[in-house]
Amino acid sequence: MASQPVRSSKKGPKPQHQNARSLKRKRQEEDHADLETKVQAIDLAAPITNFVDLPLSKATAAGLADSHFKTLTAIQQKGIPIALKGSDILGAAKTGSGKTLAFLVPVLEKLVLKKWTEFDGLGALIMSPTRELAIQIFEVLRKIGRYHSFSAGLVIGGKSLQEERERLGRMNILVCTPGRMLQHLDQTAAFEVDDLQILVLDEADRILDMGFQSTVDALLDHLPKTRQTLLFSATQTKRVSDLARLNLKDPVYVSVHEDAIMATPDKLKQNFVVTSLPDKLDTLWSFLRANTKSKIIVFLSSGKQVRFVYESFRHLQPGIPLMHLHGRQKQAQRLETMHKFTSSKNACLFSTDVAARGLDFPAVDWVLQLDCPEDAETYIHRVGRTARFEQEGRAVLFLEPNEQDAMLKRLEQKKVPIEEIKVKQNKQQSIKTQLQNMCFKDPELKFLGQRAFIAYVKSIFVQKDKEIFNLQKMPLEEYAASLGLPGAPRIKFMKGDTAKERKNASREQKFLALQDQQTQETNGKAIRTRYDRMFERQNQNVLSSRYTDLVQDGERELQDKEEDDESEEDFMKPKRRLASNSLSPEPLPDNSLPAPPDHRTVKLEGGPTLLIDSKRREKLLKSKKKLAKLMGKGHKLVFDEDGNPQEIYKLENEEDFKKRGSAAQQRQQFVEQEAAKVKTVDVGDKELAKHKKQEQKARRKAKERAAKENQDVGGGAVATLGGDEELIDPFADDYYNANDSDGSEAISSLDRADTTMPKTKRKKADTETDIGSSNRKKNHKTRVSRNSVEPETLEDLEALAASYL
Repeated sequence: MASQPVRSSKKGPKPQHQNARSLKRKRQEEDHADLETKVQAIDLAAPITNFVDLPLSKATAAGLADSHFKTLTAIQQKGIPIALKGSDILGAAKTGSGKTLAFLVPVLEKLVLKKWTEFDGLGALIMSPTRELAIQIFEVLRKIGRYHSFSAGLVIGGKSLQEERERLGRMNILVCTPGRMLQHLDQTAAFEVDDLQILVLDEADRILDMGFQSTVDALLDHLPKTRQTLLFSATQTKRVSDLARLNLKDPVYVSVHEDAIMATPDKLKQNFVVTSLPDKLDTLWSFLRANTKSKIIVFLSSGKQVRFVYESFRHLQPGIPLMHLHGRQKQAQRLETMHKFTSSKNACLFSTDVAARGLDFPAVDWVLQLDCPEDAETYIHRVGRTARFEQEGRAVLFLEPNEQDAMLKRLEQKKVPIEEIKVKQNKQQSIKTQLQNMCFKDPELKFLGQRAFIAYVKSIFVQKDKEIFNLQKMPLEEYAASLGLPGAPRIKFMKGDTAKERKNASREQKFLALQDQQTQETNGKAIRTRYDRMFERQNQNVLSSRYTDLVQDGERELQDKEEDDESEEDFMKPKRRLASNSLSPEPLPDNSLPAPPDHRTVKLEGGPTLLIDSKRREKLLKSKKKLAKLMGKGHKLVFDEDGNPQEIYKLENEEDFKKRGSAAQQRQQFVEQEAAKVKTVDVGDKELAKHKKQEQKARRKAKERAAKENQDVGGGAVATLGGDEELIDPFADDYYNANDSDGSEAISSLDRADTTMPKTKRKKADTETDIGSSNRKKNHKTRVSRNSVEPETLEDLEALAASYL
C-alpha cells in the first residue's frame, strides 16, 4: 500500500493584492481614528477662517477645494465646529450668508465618522419648503461630495412615484420636500428610516409654520428620536412648541447677525413707493421701460396675478425678456424658467413667494414687491434674492396709502431700514387704455384678468394683520378698470357682507338710499366715452363665456328649476277636472269584486294592485314619478362580482335610529371602526410586501452563489440570472438631469470618476443557448433547401407539409 503524501501545515506567502488590501484597510482605520481625535479636540473659542483649518475628511476637503470654497463665512465659522461635535443647532443668519454649506459639510462628516457605507441605508435627511430650493441644495451637495462613495437622491413632487420607490432604498442622503417624503414613508414598504443619523431643516421657520404643520408632525412620527437635528433660516424660530415637536436635545442657538444694526444685507439699498392700487401696473410698466438692461424679480401675491401680468406685458413688449414662475406650473417648466433666468444677463421674472426663499440667482439688480408682503419676515426673504455674498443690490416696495404706516412700523421692529422715493410723474406712462383694448379683443386675457382680480381680493381678505390689509378701504372698482375689465367681478364673501348691511339697515336708511339711486339715474348724466359705450354692450358673455363660472349666485339654478316645472305640465289642458282625491290611483282591496270585462288590474312589483279603468289611469303607468309614491320605501342594493344584487342595509324608523345615539356619534363610531380595519390591513400589506422583498433578495443571492460555483467548476462558463439582466448603478452621474421631463428621479453619485465600482455588463448567452441558435440556423437552411424543390404529386405535397409540422 502506497503511503499518502504528508501535507505541510505552513501556509505560503499571501498574494500581493491581498497585502495591498490589508494595508489600505489599515491606513483607512488609522485616518478615521485620527479624524475622530481631531474632531473631539476642536476649540470652539478659537477663530477658524479657512476650510483647510477644519478637521475634515480627505474626500470632503478635496470636494470643497475643487468647488472653489476656501474661506468660511460668519455662520460657517460658528456653526460647522459645533455641528461636527454632534450638537443640535438653531442657525440664524442673513440671506446670502452661506447657510447651505453650514449644514452640508456636517452631514457628510457625520456619515464619515459613523463609517457609513452605501449598503447601510438612509443616514441623512435634508428638507426644504420648495422644490426649487431642494434642487439647489442637491446641486451643491453633488459638487462638494463628488469624492465620497455615498449615494444621494432628490425626492420632490411632480415626478414618477414608482421609479422613486425602486431606488429609494439604496440612498444614503436624501434631499426632499415634506409632502413627498411623507408620501413615501406612508406608502413605500421597503423604505426604512430607523437608522437615521442627522436631520436638517432648511428655512425651518417656513417648514414649521401652519402651512406644513400637519405634514411635519406626521413625518416626525416616522423618524427615530435619537438623531442630530440642524435648523437653519434667515428668520429662525424660537418657539418652545416648535422645539418640542422636533425633540431637540440642548440645542445651541447660533446667530451671527443678532446684534447687527439691520436684518438685511449691508450693501442692499431699500426704498418704498407710495402708489394707489389702480396705478401699480402703470408704475411697474414705466419702471421696466426705464431699466431694460437690468435683471429684475417682481413678486406678486398669487399665481393668477403672475399669469395675467406676464401675458399682458408680453403683448405690450416692454423691451426686456419676460419670464414667470409660480406653483401651478409643471415641474419641467419651473426648472426651465429657473435655468433661463439664472443664465440671463437682462431679464424680468414675475414670481410668487415660490422664489422668495433660499434661491441663489446670480447678479440680480432689482427686487420689486408689487404686492405688500404678509409680514416683515416675508419681506426679508424676498429682498434677499439680491445683494448676495457681499454684492450690491436694490429693492423697492410698492405700498398703498392705507398700508404705509402699519407696514413701516412692522419693518422698523425687525431692524429693516427703508427710505421713501418719489415717482416722476412726467416720465410715468399709462397702459390702462391698451389693457382695455386687449381685454375687449381677447376673451382669454379678459378671463385671466378676472381671475387675477378675484385672487388678489381673496389674498387680502385672508390676511391676519387687518391693520395693514383692510379690504374696505381699497378702491376695487378703479383697480378692476386698471386691469382692463369693464367692471369688478362679483365675489361671494363680499356680496354677503353688503347683503348683511342692507338687511340690518333701518327703513329710513333704505328709503334715502333708494331716493339717491333714483336721483342719480334720472339726473346724473356723465360724459360717456367710446370705451364706456364699448363696455356697455350686451354681448359681453359671448366674448368670455367662463365669466359666469366666477360668479356664484342662484339665478341660473332658479331659472332651470322653473323650466323643469313648466316642462312637467301638459301642453293641452283637459276639458274637465276631477276631484283631487280621484287623481291618485287607489289600490284594489283583497276582498273587492272582480274587475269588469273592459277593465284590468296591474300588479306592481313590490307594491299594491292597481285598477285600470280609464285612459288617464292607463297613462299613469308611464309616469315613474307618480308610481314611485305607491311603491313604498325602496332598498339600496349593491352588486357582487357575479352581478347579483344584495341589500346593503334596511331602512328603519327614526325612533329606532335615535335610540343608538345621535347621528354625529354614530358617524364618529363608524369612522373609527373603518379606520381601525384599514390600519390593520395596511400593516399586513406592508409586512407582506416587505416579506416578498426579502424572499426575492434571498433568491437572487442564492442564484448568484450557484452561478459563482458553476463558474468555478465549469472552467469559465457564464451563467445568467433570469435572462439578460442589466443592473442599475445608483451612483452614476447621469441619473440627474434637471431638464428631463419624463419624471424620473434625480439620482447622482458622489463618486470620483476613477473610483472602483461594480460595473454592469449585459450577460452573454450560455453554451446551451448558442447550441440552440446554431440548430435553428441549420433547420432554417434545411427549410430553404426543401422549398427550393417544386412539389409535383400529392405525395410530394404531403411530405412537404409533414416537414413543416
